[in-house]
Amino acid sequence: MKKKSRLLRVIKWTAIIILLLIVIFFLVRAIGKAVLNKTPDGGINESMYIDVNGTKQWISIYGEDKDNPVLLYLHGGPGSSTSHLDYVITRKWADVYTVVTWDQRNCGKSYDKDQNDTTLTKEMLLTDGKEVTEFVLNYLSKDKLTVLGHSWGSIYGANLVLEYPEYYDCFIGTGQLVDCLDNEAAFKQEAYKWAQGDEEMLDMVNKLTPENVDAKHYSIKNTIMNKYGYDMMANGADYSLIPTVIFNPYYSVADWVRFLGADNSCYMDFISSKEFAAFSLKDKLDYQVPFYNINGDKDYQTNYKLAQEYFDKVNAPYKQMFIMENMTHGLLESDSEGFSEILHQIAETERERG
Repeated sequence: MKKKSRLLRVIKWTAIIILLLIVIFFLVRAIGKAVLNKTPDGGINESMYIDVNGTKQWISIYGEDKDNPVLLYLHGGPGSSTSHLDYVITRKWADVYTVVTWDQRNCGKSYDKDQNDTTLTKEMLLTDGKEVTEFVLNYLSKDKLTVLGHSWGSIYGANLVLEYPEYYDCFIGTGQLVDCLDNEAAFKQEAYKWAQGDEEMLDMVNKLTPENVDAKHYSIKNTIMNKYGYDMMANGADYSLIPTVIFNPYYSVADWVRFLGADNSCYMDFISSKEFAAFSLKDKLDYQVPFYNINGDKDYQTNYKLAQEYFDKVNAPYKQMFIMENMTHGLLESDSEGFSEILHQIAETERERG
Protein backbone atom coordinates (compact mmCIF):
# COMPACT_ATOMS: atom_id res chain seq x y z
CA MET A 1 0.00 0.00 0.00
CA LYS A 2 2.85 2.38 0.85
CA LYS A 3 4.48 1.77 -2.54
CA LYS A 4 1.17 2.40 -4.27
CA SER A 5 0.65 5.58 -2.24
CA ARG A 6 4.15 6.84 -3.12
CA LEU A 7 3.53 6.06 -6.78
CA LEU A 8 0.27 8.01 -6.73
CA ARG A 9 2.04 10.99 -5.12
CA VAL A 10 4.76 10.89 -7.78
CA ILE A 11 2.14 10.79 -10.54
CA LYS A 12 0.21 13.61 -8.88
CA TRP A 13 3.23 15.91 -8.52
CA THR A 14 4.48 15.05 -11.99
CA ALA A 15 1.10 16.05 -13.41
CA ILE A 16 1.12 19.27 -11.37
CA ILE A 17 4.63 20.19 -12.57
CA ILE A 18 3.72 19.48 -16.20
CA LEU A 19 0.57 21.57 -15.85
CA LEU A 20 2.54 24.44 -14.30
CA LEU A 21 5.11 24.30 -17.10
CA ILE A 22 2.33 24.45 -19.69
CA VAL A 23 0.74 27.42 -17.92
CA ILE A 24 4.11 29.21 -17.70
CA PHE A 25 4.83 28.47 -21.39
CA PHE A 26 1.54 29.96 -22.56
CA LEU A 27 1.85 32.92 -20.18
CA VAL A 28 5.34 33.77 -21.43
CA ARG A 29 4.16 33.25 -25.02
CA ALA A 30 1.18 35.57 -24.47
CA ILE A 31 3.44 38.29 -23.04
CA GLY A 32 5.89 37.96 -25.96
CA LYS A 33 3.10 38.07 -28.53
CA ALA A 34 1.57 41.12 -26.83
CA VAL A 35 4.88 42.98 -27.11
CA LEU A 36 5.25 42.08 -30.79
CA ASN A 37 1.64 43.06 -31.47
CA LYS A 38 2.23 46.65 -30.37
CA THR A 39 1.81 49.31 -33.03
CA PRO A 40 4.76 51.71 -33.39
CA ASP A 41 3.94 55.38 -32.75
CA GLY A 42 2.95 56.85 -36.10
CA GLY A 43 3.17 53.44 -37.70
CA ILE A 44 0.98 50.45 -38.48
CA ASN A 45 0.75 46.83 -37.32
CA GLU A 46 -2.18 44.92 -38.79
CA SER A 47 -2.96 41.50 -40.22
CA MET A 48 -6.06 40.32 -42.05
CA TYR A 49 -7.64 38.03 -44.59
CA ILE A 50 -8.61 39.69 -47.86
CA ASP A 51 -10.64 38.60 -50.86
CA VAL A 52 -8.30 37.63 -53.69
CA ASN A 53 -9.47 36.14 -56.96
CA GLY A 54 -12.27 34.10 -55.38
CA THR A 55 -10.27 33.05 -52.29
CA LYS A 56 -9.34 34.32 -48.83
CA GLN A 57 -5.65 35.15 -48.53
CA TRP A 58 -3.67 36.45 -45.57
CA ILE A 59 -1.47 39.54 -45.37
CA SER A 60 0.30 41.44 -42.61
CA ILE A 61 1.25 45.13 -42.67
CA TYR A 62 3.98 46.50 -40.42
CA GLY A 63 5.80 49.81 -40.51
CA GLU A 64 7.16 52.48 -38.21
CA ASP A 65 5.96 55.42 -40.30
CA LYS A 66 2.85 55.28 -42.47
CA ASP A 67 4.36 57.94 -44.74
CA ASN A 68 7.15 55.58 -45.80
CA PRO A 69 7.00 53.83 -49.19
CA VAL A 70 5.29 50.44 -49.23
CA LEU A 71 7.15 47.21 -49.92
CA LEU A 72 5.33 44.00 -50.84
CA TYR A 73 7.40 40.93 -49.95
CA LEU A 74 6.84 37.81 -52.08
CA HIS A 75 8.00 34.55 -50.52
CA GLY A 76 9.52 31.68 -52.44
CA GLY A 77 8.60 28.10 -53.17
CA PRO A 78 6.31 28.27 -54.98
CA GLY A 79 4.09 27.41 -52.04
CA SER A 80 6.70 27.94 -49.30
CA SER A 81 5.21 30.66 -47.16
CA THR A 82 7.45 32.19 -44.51
CA SER A 83 4.87 33.80 -42.22
CA HIS A 84 5.83 31.40 -39.43
CA LEU A 85 9.15 33.23 -38.99
CA ASP A 86 9.72 36.09 -41.43
CA TYR A 87 8.61 38.87 -39.09
CA VAL A 88 12.04 38.79 -37.38
CA ILE A 89 13.58 39.57 -40.78
CA THR A 90 11.07 41.90 -42.41
CA ARG A 91 10.70 44.15 -39.37
CA LYS A 92 14.35 45.13 -39.80
CA TRP A 93 13.21 47.06 -42.89
CA ALA A 94 10.22 48.69 -41.19
CA ASP A 95 11.96 51.97 -40.44
CA VAL A 96 12.24 52.78 -44.18
CA TYR A 97 9.34 50.76 -45.61
CA THR A 98 5.82 49.84 -44.64
CA VAL A 99 6.28 46.11 -45.18
CA VAL A 100 3.44 43.94 -46.46
CA THR A 101 3.97 40.19 -46.23
CA TRP A 102 1.58 37.90 -48.06
CA ASP A 103 0.93 34.17 -47.82
CA GLN A 104 0.19 33.30 -51.42
CA ARG A 105 -2.78 31.16 -52.34
CA ASN A 106 -3.19 27.84 -50.51
CA CYS A 107 -0.08 27.99 -48.35
CA GLY A 108 0.80 29.26 -44.87
CA LYS A 109 -2.10 31.10 -43.28
CA SER A 110 -3.81 31.19 -46.69
CA TYR A 111 -3.99 27.39 -46.79
CA ASP A 112 -7.40 25.93 -47.58
CA LYS A 113 -7.69 22.18 -48.12
CA ASP A 114 -10.65 22.81 -50.44
CA GLN A 115 -8.16 24.30 -52.92
CA ASN A 116 -5.91 21.25 -53.03
CA ASP A 117 -7.36 20.12 -56.36
CA THR A 118 -6.95 23.55 -57.95
CA THR A 119 -4.76 23.64 -61.06
CA LEU A 120 -2.46 26.62 -60.76
CA THR A 121 -1.92 28.74 -63.87
CA LYS A 122 0.18 31.76 -64.74
CA GLU A 123 -2.94 33.83 -65.38
CA MET A 124 -4.43 32.87 -62.01
CA LEU A 125 -1.29 33.77 -60.07
CA LEU A 126 -0.76 37.06 -61.90
CA THR A 127 -4.37 37.97 -61.14
CA ASP A 128 -3.76 37.10 -57.48
CA GLY A 129 -0.74 39.41 -57.38
CA LYS A 130 -2.57 42.21 -59.15
CA GLU A 131 -5.54 42.04 -56.75
CA VAL A 132 -3.31 41.96 -53.66
CA THR A 133 -1.41 44.96 -55.01
CA GLU A 134 -4.64 46.87 -55.70
CA PHE A 135 -5.94 46.13 -52.21
CA VAL A 136 -2.72 47.27 -50.53
CA LEU A 137 -2.53 50.49 -52.57
CA ASN A 138 -6.14 51.33 -51.78
CA TYR A 139 -5.91 50.34 -48.11
CA LEU A 140 -2.76 52.39 -47.51
CA SER A 141 -3.75 55.25 -49.86
CA LYS A 142 -0.65 54.87 -52.03
CA ASP A 143 -0.20 55.22 -55.79
CA LYS A 144 2.57 52.65 -56.20
CA LEU A 145 4.60 50.15 -54.22
CA THR A 146 7.96 48.34 -54.34
CA VAL A 147 8.09 44.59 -54.93
CA LEU A 148 10.72 42.45 -53.21
CA GLY A 149 10.68 38.80 -54.29
CA HIS A 150 12.87 35.92 -53.07
CA SER A 151 13.48 32.84 -55.24
CA TRP A 152 10.12 31.91 -56.81
CA GLY A 153 8.95 35.29 -55.53
CA SER A 154 11.63 36.98 -57.66
CA ILE A 155 10.40 35.56 -60.96
CA TYR A 156 6.79 36.04 -59.84
CA GLY A 157 7.42 39.65 -58.85
CA ALA A 158 9.32 40.42 -62.04
CA ASN A 159 6.38 39.16 -64.09
CA LEU A 160 3.98 41.31 -62.07
CA VAL A 161 6.11 44.41 -62.63
CA LEU A 162 6.41 43.66 -66.34
CA GLU A 163 2.66 43.00 -66.72
CA TYR A 164 1.34 45.86 -64.55
CA PRO A 165 4.09 48.52 -64.41
CA GLU A 166 1.59 51.23 -63.48
CA TYR A 167 1.30 49.77 -59.95
CA TYR A 168 5.00 49.60 -59.08
CA ASP A 169 7.81 52.06 -58.43
CA CYS A 170 10.66 49.60 -58.05
CA PHE A 171 11.57 45.89 -58.35
CA ILE A 172 14.01 44.08 -56.06
CA GLY A 173 14.83 40.45 -56.79
CA THR A 174 16.89 38.26 -54.48
CA GLY A 175 17.93 34.71 -55.20
CA GLN A 176 16.81 35.78 -58.66
CA LEU A 177 15.27 33.02 -60.78
CA VAL A 178 15.36 33.69 -64.53
CA ASP A 179 14.22 30.48 -66.22
CA CYS A 180 13.33 27.25 -64.42
CA LEU A 181 14.63 24.87 -67.12
CA ASP A 182 17.88 26.75 -67.71
CA ASN A 183 18.35 26.97 -63.94
CA GLU A 184 18.20 23.20 -63.45
CA ALA A 185 20.42 22.54 -66.48
CA ALA A 186 23.00 24.99 -65.10
CA PHE A 187 22.87 23.25 -61.73
CA LYS A 188 23.62 19.88 -63.31
CA GLN A 189 26.66 21.36 -65.07
CA GLU A 190 27.98 22.80 -61.80
CA ALA A 191 27.29 19.56 -59.93
CA TYR A 192 29.40 17.62 -62.45
CA LYS A 193 32.34 19.84 -61.53
CA TRP A 194 31.85 19.30 -57.80
CA ALA A 195 31.50 15.52 -58.13
CA GLN A 196 34.66 14.84 -60.13
CA GLY A 197 36.51 11.90 -58.59
CA ASP A 198 33.48 10.70 -56.63
CA GLU A 199 31.74 7.94 -58.57
CA GLU A 200 28.82 7.73 -56.14
CA MET A 201 28.04 11.43 -56.48
CA LEU A 202 28.59 11.38 -60.25
CA ASP A 203 25.98 8.64 -60.46
CA MET A 204 23.62 10.83 -58.45
CA VAL A 205 24.28 13.83 -60.72
CA ASN A 206 23.43 11.67 -63.73
CA LYS A 207 20.00 11.02 -62.20
CA LEU A 208 19.10 14.71 -62.31
CA THR A 209 16.41 15.44 -64.89
CA PRO A 210 16.52 19.20 -65.64
CA GLU A 211 14.37 18.71 -68.71
CA ASN A 212 11.62 17.15 -66.59
CA VAL A 213 11.77 18.46 -63.03
CA ASP A 214 9.79 16.63 -60.37
CA ALA A 215 9.99 15.80 -56.66
CA LYS A 216 12.71 13.19 -57.27
CA HIS A 217 14.86 15.69 -59.19
CA TYR A 218 14.63 18.24 -56.38
CA SER A 219 15.36 15.61 -53.75
CA ILE A 220 18.57 14.63 -55.57
CA LYS A 221 19.47 18.28 -56.07
CA ASN A 222 19.09 19.01 -52.35
CA THR A 223 21.26 16.00 -51.44
CA ILE A 224 24.02 17.21 -53.77
CA MET A 225 23.88 20.77 -52.44
CA ASN A 226 24.04 19.51 -48.85
CA LYS A 227 27.04 17.35 -49.74
CA TYR A 228 29.07 20.24 -51.14
CA GLY A 229 27.94 23.01 -48.78
CA TYR A 230 25.64 24.93 -51.12
CA ASP A 231 22.31 24.12 -49.47
CA MET A 232 19.96 26.95 -48.63
CA MET A 233 20.90 27.16 -44.94
CA ALA A 234 24.58 26.22 -45.26
CA ASN A 235 25.42 29.42 -43.39
CA GLY A 236 22.83 28.83 -40.69
CA ALA A 237 20.42 31.51 -39.48
CA ASP A 238 21.32 34.67 -37.59
CA TYR A 239 18.27 34.46 -35.37
CA SER A 240 17.07 31.82 -32.90
CA LEU A 241 14.38 29.64 -34.44
CA ILE A 242 12.64 28.38 -31.28
CA PRO A 243 11.79 31.76 -29.70
CA THR A 244 10.92 33.12 -33.15
CA VAL A 245 8.33 30.38 -33.55
CA ILE A 246 7.08 30.55 -29.96
CA PHE A 247 6.54 34.31 -29.98
CA ASN A 248 5.19 34.58 -33.53
CA PRO A 249 2.53 37.31 -33.19
CA TYR A 250 0.44 35.96 -36.08
CA TYR A 251 0.13 32.25 -35.30
CA SER A 252 -2.36 30.57 -33.00
CA VAL A 253 -2.17 26.89 -32.04
CA ALA A 254 -4.80 26.20 -34.72
CA ASP A 255 -2.65 28.01 -37.28
CA TRP A 256 0.30 25.80 -36.41
CA VAL A 257 -1.80 22.65 -36.74
CA ARG A 258 -3.00 23.82 -40.17
CA PHE A 259 0.54 24.82 -41.20
CA LEU A 260 2.07 21.47 -40.23
CA GLY A 261 -0.73 19.50 -41.87
CA ALA A 262 -0.86 21.41 -45.15
CA ASP A 263 -0.87 19.49 -48.42
CA ASN A 264 1.28 21.32 -50.97
CA SER A 265 0.94 18.76 -53.77
CA CYS A 266 -0.76 21.30 -56.05
CA TYR A 267 2.48 23.29 -56.02
CA MET A 268 4.55 20.23 -56.93
CA ASP A 269 2.23 19.74 -59.89
CA PHE A 270 2.69 23.40 -60.78
CA ILE A 271 6.50 23.23 -60.68
CA SER A 272 6.41 20.40 -63.23
CA SER A 273 4.02 22.23 -65.54
CA LYS A 274 4.27 24.48 -68.58
CA GLU A 275 2.47 27.14 -66.54
CA PHE A 276 5.50 27.44 -64.26
CA ALA A 277 7.87 27.48 -67.23
CA ALA A 278 5.78 30.32 -68.73
CA PHE A 279 7.10 32.66 -66.03
CA SER A 280 10.53 32.57 -67.75
CA LEU A 281 12.21 35.98 -67.98
CA LYS A 282 14.72 35.08 -70.71
CA ASP A 283 13.16 37.26 -73.38
CA LYS A 284 11.63 39.83 -71.03
CA LEU A 285 14.27 42.51 -70.67
CA ASP A 286 12.52 45.88 -70.75
CA TYR A 287 11.42 47.24 -67.38
CA GLN A 288 9.67 50.54 -66.83
CA VAL A 289 10.84 50.72 -63.20
CA PRO A 290 14.25 50.53 -61.48
CA PHE A 291 15.61 46.99 -61.30
CA TYR A 292 17.68 45.79 -58.32
CA ASN A 293 19.15 42.37 -57.58
CA ILE A 294 20.61 41.02 -54.34
CA ASN A 295 22.22 37.60 -54.81
CA GLY A 296 24.60 35.31 -52.97
CA ASP A 297 27.85 34.29 -54.64
CA LYS A 298 27.30 30.66 -53.61
CA ASP A 299 23.67 30.41 -54.68
CA TYR A 300 23.07 27.46 -56.96
CA GLN A 301 19.47 26.89 -55.87
CA THR A 302 18.72 29.76 -58.23
CA ASN A 303 21.94 30.11 -60.19
CA TYR A 304 23.52 33.47 -59.41
CA LYS A 305 25.57 33.35 -62.64
CA LEU A 306 22.39 33.19 -64.73
CA ALA A 307 20.97 36.04 -62.65
CA GLN A 308 24.05 38.14 -63.41
CA GLU A 309 23.83 37.39 -67.13
CA TYR A 310 20.17 38.41 -67.11
CA PHE A 311 20.87 41.56 -65.11
CA ASP A 312 23.49 42.65 -67.66
CA LYS A 313 20.87 42.43 -70.44
CA VAL A 314 18.06 44.20 -68.56
CA ASN A 315 16.94 47.62 -69.78
CA ALA A 316 15.56 49.75 -66.95
CA PRO A 317 15.49 53.43 -65.90
CA TYR A 318 18.07 52.45 -63.28
CA LYS A 319 19.61 49.15 -62.21
CA GLN A 320 22.03 47.93 -59.57
CA MET A 321 23.38 44.53 -58.53
CA PHE A 322 24.43 43.62 -54.99
CA ILE A 323 26.45 40.44 -54.35
CA MET A 324 26.53 39.07 -50.80
CA GLU A 325 29.77 37.19 -50.29
CA ASN A 326 29.81 33.57 -49.11
CA MET A 327 26.00 33.44 -49.17
CA THR A 328 23.83 30.66 -50.54
CA HIS A 329 20.11 30.80 -51.27
CA GLY A 330 19.12 31.51 -47.66
CA LEU A 331 20.78 34.91 -47.57
CA LEU A 332 17.81 36.64 -45.93
CA GLU A 333 17.99 34.30 -42.95
CA SER A 334 21.76 33.75 -42.84
CA ASP A 335 22.62 37.46 -42.89
CA SER A 336 19.41 39.35 -42.27
CA GLU A 337 21.38 42.33 -40.94
CA GLY A 338 23.52 42.55 -44.08
CA PHE A 339 20.46 42.12 -46.26
CA SER A 340 18.67 44.87 -44.34
CA GLU A 341 21.61 47.21 -44.86
CA ILE A 342 21.35 46.70 -48.62
CA LEU A 343 17.59 47.39 -48.55
CA HIS A 344 18.29 50.60 -46.66
CA GLN A 345 20.77 51.58 -49.40
CA ILE A 346 18.14 50.89 -52.05
CA ALA A 347 15.52 52.91 -50.16
CA GLU A 348 17.95 55.81 -49.90
CA THR A 349 18.87 55.56 -53.60
CA GLU A 350 15.21 55.61 -54.60
CA ARG A 351 14.52 58.54 -52.30
CA GLU A 352 17.39 60.51 -53.84
CA ARG A 353 16.27 59.59 -57.35
CA GLY A 354 12.91 61.12 -56.51
